[in-house]
Amino acid sequence: MDAPFLELLARGAPAEAYEGPVLAARAEGRPAGRIAALERAKLAALRVRAELEGRRRREAELSALFETAHDLAGLRDLDAVLRAIVQRARSLLGTDIAYLSLHDPDRGDTYMRVTEGSVAARFQQLRLGMGEGLGGLVAQTARPYVTDDYFRDERFRHTATIDAGVRDEGLVAILGVPLTLGMNVIGVLFAADRRARVFEREQIALLGSFAALAAAAIDTANLLTETRSALAGLERANEIIRDRSGVIERASDVHDRLAELVLRGGGVHDVAAAVSEVLDGTVEFTETAAPAAVAASRAEGHAVRHRDDWIAAVAAGDELLGALVLHGHPGLDPVDQRTLERAAMVTSLLLLARRSAVEAEQRVRGELLDDLLDARDRDPRLLRERAARLRADLDATHVVLAARLDGIAADADQEAAARTRLWSAASHLAATRHGLAAARDGGTVLLLPLEPGTTAGDVARRTARHLGTAVHEAVTVGASAPVRGLAADRQAVVAAYDEARRCLDALRLLARSGDGAAAEDFGFLGLLLAGERDVTGFVDRTIGRVVAYDERRGTELLRTLDAYFACGMSPVRTKDALHVHVNTVAQRLDRVARLLGDDWNTPDRVLEIQLALRLRLLALPAQR
Repeated sequence: MDAPFLELLARGAPAEAYEGPVLAARAEGRPAGRIAALERAKLAALRVRAELEGRRRREAELSALFETAHDLAGLRDLDAVLRAIVQRARSLLGTDIAYLSLHDPDRGDTYMRVTEGSVAARFQQLRLGMGEGLGGLVAQTARPYVTDDYFRDERFRHTATIDAGVRDEGLVAILGVPLTLGMNVIGVLFAADRRARVFEREQIALLGSFAALAAAAIDTANLLTETRSALAGLERANEIIRDRSGVIERASDVHDRLAELVLRGGGVHDVAAAVSEVLDGTVEFTETAAPAAVAASRAEGHAVRHRDDWIAAVAAGDELLGALVLHGHPGLDPVDQRTLERAAMVTSLLLLARRSAVEAEQRVRGELLDDLLDARDRDPRLLRERAARLRADLDATHVVLAARLDGIAADADQEAAARTRLWSAASHLAATRHGLAAARDGGTVLLLPLEPGTTAGDVARRTARHLGTAVHEAVTVGASAPVRGLAADRQAVVAAYDEARRCLDALRLLARSGDGAAAEDFGFLGLLLAGERDVTGFVDRTIGRVVAYDERRGTELLRTLDAYFACGMSPVRTKDALHVHVNTVAQRLDRVARLLGDDWNTPDRVLEIQLALRLRLLALPAQR
């Protein structure tokens, strides 16, 4: 009698299959007693089947809970654990979707953290306020809630946003259980179907077990975060202690280095380099730092922050000498700040000492140049020795320069101060170039060596730019032609200075203030300005390339130029004078333009070219 049902139990047949033996007995016309016995055996088999199904389900649930607890024990990634909880809850309860929301203490609502089976983007981004929707009710009451038909359930407050998200997802039956830590609800775990469904008590209890594990996972993660934060705090504290120790060591180191620099006569850049190494940054001395920051540092007596830099004023009494700037170091320890301030003080001492030495050397250089310009009976050997001590060579080729400020001073004091600045800048330039400088005739005179490949005009222009930048005013500079043998022929210095002054006066008359030039730069006027009439040099500078071209190619460019000017610069009359075609005249003039430049026929250039042609003709008989 029980055999067919045992077979069904053995192969795990569905419940409807257990009607088969009873139906077969009725079809065969079995006695009523036998059919009743089969009915009783069927019911017993179904009870056994239900018990077995329950055991298998509980076994699967326990296995899932065990696996989740195992995941929790080895927690590394909170999101991975929460995803596993949601996935297993959905699988065991057989729902279309499972999801988990967490409480946001800053906004006072809950937000979706993990979803499984969701297809609607708006649903995945829902936020539920306290009491809103089924999840809001669970979070507010800390009790599980279940609804067979969400949209017909009036126990919780419906909102347009939440209802739209649930409708997009197509949910009907929803079960929600709270995630609690102590007395606090930290979130809600849900299981939902897209059809009407009644959730059994065991399913509610199972989802509650998963919720407890999820809460434990979150609590564990929070504890781990707090532990890591505490460890990080300890590490930062240790770093601060190490940094403080390092700062003290650096302060001691910089004190020793600065003391050594002062004792051995180091310079400003040596101080900057030493402080750069100690502060692990880039420190430079500058005279053009941010004025407002420098003024604040000077007034406070401390280094001040300026954007990402630190600036410490370098001052001596009421005089501001510059500033030390620590670049790209916005976070500066107070001890390091004090180090920068101490370095600024040492820098001011070195600058004052250097200034005293420079002023003494400037006086010596000025006295030697004055002797060259005034005293004509000094021993050349003594002059050379004095120059050698200043690293100057009087036997080398030099240029004498006359420099003067072009600004108009408001009063005599300002004019005197401006002249002093000019003399100081000129003296510094002379010292760096192994030359001499002296204040003279309301301006400054310089004696600078002429470098190979450089003209006197180049030296004058470069000196004008340098001095103008140094004193922040226009400085005009006239230069002499190169002179040699200054110790033996001291009259040469006097003549060269007179020539330089004439060039200076010419620049000012030509409204070329702030420029520099030598006689060679004035064209035919240079013949009048130069101490010696360098006719050959003028001719060579003006038409030398045309002369060389004719000599090299056997052409008649010079003869064409003579005829061109003699014919009033008319190509037609020129071709008649030369008995050539007008195109030949044009071609020759094009060649002249390529040799002398496109501006060769401008009025100023024409005058110089005609003068050079005449001087060349005058010089030819002497050369022959």
